[in-house]
Amino acid sequence: MNRFDVVIAGGGLIGGTIALGLARAGAKVAILDAGKVGQEASWAGAGILSPAHESPEMHSLTPLARASLNVYPAFVKQVEKMTGLNVGFRPYGLLEVFGDQLRHEELNGLAETQHEQTPKARILDGDQAREIEPSLSSAVKAAILRPDDASVDNRALTAAVLRAAGMLGVEIYENNAAVSILRDAGRALGLATKIGKIEAQWTVVAAGCFSARIRGAKRYAPVRPAKGQMLALRCATAAIRRVLMSKDVYLIPRDDGRILVGATIERVGFNRVVRNAAIQKLLKAAIALAPVLKEHEVVETWSGLRPDSPDHLPILGPTDVEGLLFATGHFRNGILLAPITAQIICDWIQRQKIEAEYQQFSPMRFVKA
Repeated sequence: MNRFDVVIAGGGLIGGTIALGLARAGAKVAILDAGKVGQEASWAGAGILSPAHESPEMHSLTPLARASLNVYPAFVKQVEKMTGLNVGFRPYGLLEVFGDQLRHEELNGLAETQHEQTPKARILDGDQAREIEPSLSSAVKAAILRPDDASVDNRALTAAVLRAAGMLGVEIYENNAAVSILRDAGRALGLATKIGKIEAQWTVVAAGCFSARIRGAKRYAPVRPAKGQMLALRCATAAIRRVLMSKDVYLIPRDDGRILVGATIERVGFNRVVRNAAIQKLLKAAIALAPVLKEHEVVETWSGLRPDSPDHLPILGPTDVEGLLFATGHFRNGILLAPITAQIICDWIQRQKIEAEYQQFSPMRFVKA
């Protein structure tokens, strides 16, 4: 195999977006994937684009998430222009809804927190929420509208990004898993695969929850899978424009008329089995949120494995091994964070520069002295 400027382990949206950015700058890039590119977490996700996070320990992710959301329209426009493909970008906002379980002061506090994450967030009462989303249940008593949030068809976007990368000469090696990181003393030299070696000046590990399986990667990226189960519905009588979210479920409308319903979080290793009990629980919650969905048709069920790090934050940037970088551990935010992740990795490879506010996501935080 040829020698490359950059070799990337992982052919999902993250790996593809990094490759696209580097190829646009003139680099010779190769992508390796254990199976068919774009068929893991990037395929299984929901495509919600929101910088708001329900968990306090993930508050530090907000600036990174907002930066990525801000560049998303330009990112989408570039990919669609290059490929002629529509990626289903829907910049219509997100509505998080509540019943009687939340007191007024708690709602105000939550809105204030979300206002820091999404500055245009505002409180609506139940009637106001149903005015803009008529399918909502009468049990909805209040909501927080985040008008700058969006969604994207992650399957379509991943396919388009990989096509765009290929158009710029990125070489893609499917069914060829990275086995180990090639090293000589303190420098990475590329990746060893089951069928040979691929040498490169720069090596990027972006293999999602499989990153820790690459020999030499686990000490920097101790990621593990977090399984999520989802389903897709069709319902001719449902008119849902925005992403709808309750404490139990979220609904994501697609341009083709489907409504995605998700998602579970399960710590069951690499188990991908779709369980009927989980699907029925999601379906029940979806109908409770939007009763019109009782007239649904289930058109698909699936599961995916999110890459979760010990602190649930992404693992981004260079290591103490020269030429070795990581872009993994994005947990539930891989689709949202793809553009900013690519920018961080490309900035380091091209200029050995990383913004100070992003250094907290360094893979070195897991390396014991």
